[in-house]
Amino acid sequence: QVQLVESGGGLVQPGGSLRLSCAASGSIFGFAFMGWYRQAPGKQRELVAIISSGGNENYAASVKGRFTVSSDNAKNTVYLEMNNLEPEDTAVYYCNAVTKVSGINYWGQGTQVTVSS
Repeated sequence: QVQLVESGGGLVQPGGSLRLSCAASGSIFGFAFMGWYRQAPGKQRELVAIISSGGNENYAASVKGRFTVSSDNAKNTVYLEMNNLEPEDTAVYYCNAVTKVSGINYWGQGTQVTVSS
């Protein structure tokens, strides 16, 4: 059974930084993709950043240059370094992982990020 456990959300002032972590377990063959989505109140869930097992990264235009996604494949862990945070970044951030071989999507429980003065 695949499980994703997130940590690192919280309250930060505009211009501040946060680092999110997500540890995945339960996939014998590992994960083809791991990354982050977010959902703000009244909005649809959107892609923030994703990284493949080969290290290819993809970012939403709104976070490019401010956020960095990275992973430790040996630990099945994905990170999101968020710098120069803006109030518009306020949302629940969800970890996402796609298993190798079966290609099934799994989601974490979500962690709240609030950017406010």
